[in-house]
Amino acid sequence: MTTATGTPVQTFLLPDVGEGLTEADIVGWHVAVGDVVAVNQIIVDIETAKSVVELPSPYAGEVVELLAAAGDTVEVGAPIIAVRISGGGAAGPPSIPASTAAPGAETGSPDEPKLLVGYGAKDAGSHRRRRGAPPAPAAAASAQAADKPRAKPPVRKLAKVLGVDLSSVPASGPDGVVKRENVLRAAESGVLAPVPASANRIPIKGVRKHTAAAMVASAFSAPHVTEFVTVDITKTLELRDAVQRRREFRDVKLTPLAFVARAYLTALRRTPMATARWEEVTQEIVVPVGINLGIAAATPRGLMVPNIKDAHAMSLIEVAGAISELAATAREGRTTSEAMAGGSTTITNVGVFGVDTGTPILNPGETAILAVGAIRRQPWVIEDGDGERIVPRSVLQLALSFDHRVLDGAEGSQVLADTAGFLAEPGLAVL
Repeated sequence: MTTATGTPVQTFLLPDVGEGLTEADIVGWHVAVGDVVAVNQIIVDIETAKSVVELPSPYAGEVVELLAAAGDTVEVGAPIIAVRISGGGAAGPPSIPASTAAPGAETGSPDEPKLLVGYGAKDAGSHRRRRGAPPAPAAAASAQAADKPRAKPPVRKLAKVLGVDLSSVPASGPDGVVKRENVLRAAESGVLAPVPASANRIPIKGVRKHTAAAMVASAFSAPHVTEFVTVDITKTLELRDAVQRRREFRDVKLTPLAFVARAYLTALRRTPMATARWEEVTQEIVVPVGINLGIAAATPRGLMVPNIKDAHAMSLIEVAGAISELAATAREGRTTSEAMAGGSTTITNVGVFGVDTGTPILNPGETAILAVGAIRRQPWVIEDGDGERIVPRSVLQLALSFDHRVLDGAEGSQVLADTAGFLAEPGLAVL
């Protein structure tokens, strides 16, 4: 496209960000109409069903029009921004080999800006707004992006949960970005948003939409069996305290979950079928070589299950560090699609909410999931040479759900019993 003055205008189409998804939500613009942008400058945040992604500009020039507003759901291949190219020529990203270009990417003309790898446009691209939202002109979209308080999606979610009016929160982040601590401080000081008179309707989109579909598919395709065990983990907690005092663990957050993960990984090595997956199309059971251990994380954007790659080969200190990093990344909304792909099995720690146990639903494609309950001090019967005595001990409940197509009852029970056994007597893990 060319303006009346002959200056070329390029339209940037929503790219395929490599997650196999067909649409994304516009979270917020970093630019407005009239701004001058450079190649690879971050211009917009989009939210897919898996993560929040920052998109760079493939062109250098002046922003002519924002073709989608914050909150819009946009299909891959739909136009989202128009840029008047600087100097009358294209200044897009460097050429890429035809073998790595996305289908439909233009690579023949040296004068045309090349699409970035994976930025393939679809023929029938179009964007749609949320139901009931009236169309807004580009100028209104630009004003909305400029006036809207700047904050990442997890921070916006936190503000909504706490009832904080983001527009009244002083920002401490760079470029006026509202941070998590700003929202918490505002909540303590009473900077609350007005309560609407009507019911609050929350659009089902992004991570929550993806999770809901995945859970329904899992619940109605894999025949779930759940077994439970209550275990005395006093010796494991004593070991945790002793290990935490070691010099190499001083800077590591050594939680009981790290020991549960190690016990579970050891149990899985004894019953590797528990990390297999059922393939309906080929009618095969596929057993992986290693174990990518998923850790379910409750985030402001919904439930996410990133996994620790090759967790079976990690030491205790490596597992503990990986769990801490994974949780922090998920809470900040920085979990990548790669981190959530290829999981072998999952641990969900419901104990952090004070819950004793549950019947977890399998992460789609996996055969087993372990739920870890709250640790409680309880009376416990101990047998010794003089008979039985009742003493206070640290006790938790474990629940293992598994796909009965892949694991029979004996195998599932063995995984759960071995995990509990290693937590009751951590020295058994060396046998």
